[in-house]
Amino acid sequence: MRPPTEISVLLLSLLAPGVLYAMNNIPALQKPLGMLGLGMVVLGSVLLLILLSVRHKQNIDPLFYVFAEFSFTCLMALTNALEQDGFIKGFMGFYVKMGEPHLSTAYSVLMCYWDGVVHFVVFLLIIHRMFKGKSYRELGLLWAGSSIANQLVLIPGTVVGKYGSNIGPAFLRNIPFFLVPFWAASLLLNRPREMPIIPADKVAMEQNKSLLSRPVDALLVVAALAAVAFTAFRGFVVLDCPLDACFTYTYQYEPYLKDPVGFPRVMMLVYLFYALPLLAACIYGLSRPGCGWMLDLTLLLAGALTQAQWCHIGASFHRRTPYTYRVPADKWWPVVVLNALYVALPVLLALRCYAYPTYFMKHVTQAQTNAEKKKN
Repeated sequence: MRPPTEISVLLLSLLAPGVLYAMNNIPALQKPLGMLGLGMVVLGSVLLLILLSVRHKQNIDPLFYVFAEFSFTCLMALTNALEQDGFIKGFMGFYVKMGEPHLSTAYSVLMCYWDGVVHFVVFLLIIHRMFKGKSYRELGLLWAGSSIANQLVLIPGTVVGKYGSNIGPAFLRNIPFFLVPFWAASLLLNRPREMPIIPADKVAMEQNKSLLSRPVDALLVVAALAAVAFTAFRGFVVLDCPLDACFTYTYQYEPYLKDPVGFPRVMMLVYLFYALPLLAACIYGLSRPGCGWMLDLTLLLAGALTQAQWCHIGASFHRRTPYTYRVPADKWWPVVVLNALYVALPVLLALRCYAYPTYFMKHVTQAQTNAEKKKN
């Protein structure tokens, strides 16, 4: 009797620490090009084992190979996080020193925890649902948003930050991790979403309500407007805006925004140029009926901002961040509350859209409503 596929993926992923230990302790493997080459060989070997594990199954979803392969790298990420925080040793020292020194930063440690725990659990759930014949579209979009946000900050932040001069061949391994989530998201978005069956007259009645008669949506719009303002403000801060308010916020509340590692600056710019327009689109979607794209957009946004804020808040307090860039002790609560509210908004938006999707369904005309009533 063969074990469930997700168990096979879990067991295969447990080999990751052993691979890292070998790379860290075998001198022949400790060369820049050698590390990149070995990494490609390992990932190729993992893919081959994955192919062999499902050779008896028919009609395998192509995304299965993505999720199974990435599950292996998740435990590599978790190994790095645990070593950087001192829980284990002997696995990542040489690779971090000679391959990707940015992995020792507070931001990267928090990113690795997210990959090693959240993404890993999501992958196992997706694979389980996949082979049970259940839809995993929503979980997949959450992961896609999270992974895209991760790479949009990690790659530019490494290049423009203080570790930009130490980039070696091993850094190229991030390229597939940047490209694949976009491909996966495009596949998922082209698949039909599961929607409840709601009578046309109920859809029409809900869509005829004004924003003021939908208090939850009105509160979400107000919160989104506040988030837009906060996003723009922090964007101005990292762009060295000379206003006193920007100076005060930087040095009294979030000095981490000026950390020379580059990640917080890039993150605020990603928020400014990507998250802000998406938040504005959500405000539009809550104000105009029939915007079915809100169901997908809010999932992508929730995944992206949850991952980004986890890394940002955690790195602001982490011991690997120099003391002068950490959140001052007397400003701990306002900073945490502001950032927690900022990440709560997209999560609440996604929950609202999926719990009560009627307002976002395809617009129903009065003639269609009357026709359905006559048919019934």
